Order: sequence, then structure tokens, then C-alpha cells
Amino acid sequence: MATHPAEKGFSHKKLERNVTLLGALALAVVTIGGIVEIAPLFWIDNTVEKVVGMRPYTPLELAGRNIYMREGCYTCHSQMIRPFRDEVERYGHYSLAAESMYDHPFQWGSKRTGPDLARVGGRYSDEWHKAHLIDPRSVVPESIMPPYAFLADRDLEPGDMANDLTALYRVGVPYTKADIAKANDDIQAQANPDAGAGDLQTRYPKAQVRDFDGDPSRVTEMDALVAYLQMLGTLVDVEKAAPQEQAHAPAPAGAKAP
Repeated sequence: MATHPAEKGFSHKKLERNVTLLGALALAVVTIGGIVEIAPLFWIDNTVEKVVGMRPYTPLELAGRNIYMREGCYTCHSQMIRPFRDEVERYGHYSLAAESMYDHPFQWGSKRTGPDLARVGGRYSDEWHKAHLIDPRSVVPESIMPPYAFLADRDLEPGDMANDLTALYRVGVPYTKADIAKANDDIQAQANPDAGAGDLQTRYPKAQVRDFDGDPSRVTEMDALVAYLQMLGTLVDVEKAAPQEQAHAPAPAGAKAP
């Protein structure tokens, strides 16, 4: 009886029956594949192309982002508009990678109980955001979001925001020594226009300076959260930042309220 050609040399049957050999070869394949994927990253300066207008968060916006994460807002709201016609028509231009380059952690995702917030900045007034947070159903009757009225009653206690900025600086966010030194003062400067913004808007272009919660006598957690929401999607001119991408993306037919 003739011998099968595979039985004369190395056969796949031997590989399947030898756990040690199978494991070693599998490890070799995974190692080679990993090197092929990872090695090119050591020869490029950055995996995300920078765009004009992108900057780190101001201390007040960062404090608001901390509250946003503390309250679990990310479990119902994503910040990543995908390049699908229905999403672009509802939320605006699809998200660019550079818009999340200073996020630690990023707020990407596609699971949404509520609308995506990547471009919510400037879409509604400060008063709308405050009313929505105090009683969501007063502005969106079908909303199932819980109320966050307590934010307006809590004074913002950011602690030493210099520590937050320093930690982000250590992972690559380009805060300067001046930004870190003035972190706590910048919170008051941005939320209280009467205090004088100083060079805040020079160091943080497009920073919005005003009382966000309607109570200029103090800085509350509501101020911080609204300041954060009002800047989302406002820093980058996406029409100029991604002209080639825009040419292939579905044209927005106007933003629709969530």
C-alpha cells in the first residue's frame, strides 16, 4: 500500500497531536505578526496627525470632564460620530482622530442611550444645558436621563488642578509650566468674567469666558460641566482639517435636536 506523501515528512496530524510543538509554533506566529504591526510605530513621530485649533482642556473644562466621568455620563453618551449618513446628518461631521488626542481616557463608542455629544458645543444655550441637567424632561419630554440638580448646589472643589495638569503632561498632553502654575487661578478666571481672564485665552484659544450656570457669585460643578459640554466639537474647523475626508463623506442635511 502506497504511503501518503505527507506521512513521509512533516504531517499536520503530528502538529495537532503535539501540544508543545503546536503551542511553540503558535507563539512564533503571534510574535512575528505582533512585530510586523508594532515595529513601524517606532519609526513615525505620531500616529495621529495634528490639526489646527486642537488644544488641551482648560482647567475648568477638565474639571467638568472629571465630573462627566464621575457621574457616569459616558455610559449613555458617546463622543464619536462615525462616517455613516444617518450619524452625520444628525450629529454633524464625523469625528477626527485628532479631536481625541488629549483625552485620557477617550470617550469613543457607539452604544448610545442618549445622543452622541462629540459636537454638542454651541448647539444649545447655557440655560438649556442647566435646565436639562436639573430636569431633563423639561426640555426633552421623552428623556430617561436622571436629574443632576445637585450640581448647581455644589461649589466646585477641584483640589489642586496643577496635579491634574501635571499628570496629563507626563503622558504627553502639551501643558506648559505657566498652564500648570496658573491652573487654579484659571478656573476662577474662566467662570467669572468680572475677575479678568488675563492671558487665559492666549494660552487656550477659543476658551469661553463667562458665568455658565447663571450664578456669578460662585463657581459650581454645574459651571464646570456646562463649560466642558460647550467646548465639545468647537475647536477644530473640520471643513478645513479634513478636506479629502469631507469629499468622501455624506453631506450633512442640518443638525437635528436629540
